Amino acid sequence: MERRGFIKNLMAATALSSFPSTALFPKTIQERQTTGNKDLIWANLIHLSTNMWEDNPHIKWPGVSCEVYKDDFECKTRLDAIAWGMRAYRPFLVFDEPLWNKILHDMVKAGFNMVIIDLGDAIQYQSHPEIAITNAWSIEKLKTELVKIRQLGLEPIPKLNFATSHDTWLGEYHRMVSTRKYYEVCSDLISEVIELFDTPRFFHIGMDEEDYKNQVQYRYATVRQGDLWWKDFYFFVDQVEKKGVRPWIWSDYGWHYPDVFFKKMPKSVLQSNWYYDVQFGDLTGLEESHKTRYNMYYELEKHGYDQVPTGSNFNNNLNMEGTVRHFKNVIDPSRLLGFMSAPWLPTMPQCAASHKEAIEQLGRAKKEFMSK
Repeated sequence: MERRGFIKNLMAATALSSFPSTALFPKTIQERQTTGNKDLIWANLIHLSTNMWEDNPHIKWPGVSCEVYKDDFECKTRLDAIAWGMRAYRPFLVFDEPLWNKILHDMVKAGFNMVIIDLGDAIQYQSHPEIAITNAWSIEKLKTELVKIRQLGLEPIPKLNFATSHDTWLGEYHRMVSTRKYYEVCSDLISEVIELFDTPRFFHIGMDEEDYKNQVQYRYATVRQGDLWWKDFYFFVDQVEKKGVRPWIWSDYGWHYPDVFFKKMPKSVLQSNWYYDVQFGDLTGLEESHKTRYNMYYELEKHGYDQVPTGSNFNNNLNMEGTVRHFKNVIDPSRLLGFMSAPWLPTMPQCAASHKEAIEQLGRAKKEFMSK
């Protein structure tokens, strides 16, 4: 039975325990993505939508004014901007176009070749216009930007995070997870985005941090457990792959459930593990949970998965270069597709310096990588 037919039957079933990990996934997609472009990926993650976190505009952050929940709060610092513009839900677009353009041009100057765009509710989708927030980009605006991005020499890759910890952008459908309507809407959006991006090589579907710990300040928390997580994950993968596009995810489900992860995770799915500390090699004194994150790169390599390791300057200015310097020697060149910087910052002027530093870090790492 073909995988899509199998999944259709599975939707009516109560368990996924017998689902094979890779046998039903077509090799042609993986082969096209790994052999069709010999250039390594040097990518940056940019947020167009910021409604990927708390559904609560009244979130409290240490060190930030209690007034930050107000829609008209005047952000003065980077921390203000993160709390107000990224973590707390906003019913309107949080976005500075001059900074967006500067980020793109800085990426080109630093030698990047890919930009991953967190779309969320910042697009007026034709299939579901009800999702769009105020001032969301029109389809025409998005298409114009995609043309510009490609003319700059960057490959635009879409990202829609379907983890329940990062799906506030889905609006009312955020509270319909795993229902018939939910599958219908998600399928429509994936199909439309793939068409808008002219069938991109990859589609990042997120799927990270789906646990209660990451939703403690949410008004509505949802965690899919066991077979239900896999059922929905396979659904997303199928929706992407049937369009000839390769799915891309964050790998942290494997931190918590390594046995089932390596049993059920298809090799066709591109992996981005993330570890944001500054220790490499000697992990003495590092928290056990952070050691697990670090060691996931080794586990993914041992099990033969393609990887795009991800670093960040969110907590420090050393991680990105350390990530490239260390893990280029851990992952076999045939499975190392490139590297990604994820600064986790809103596109706001208060964060301009941090955006610039994130780009410069990976740019320096690339120069070092290419010189050896």
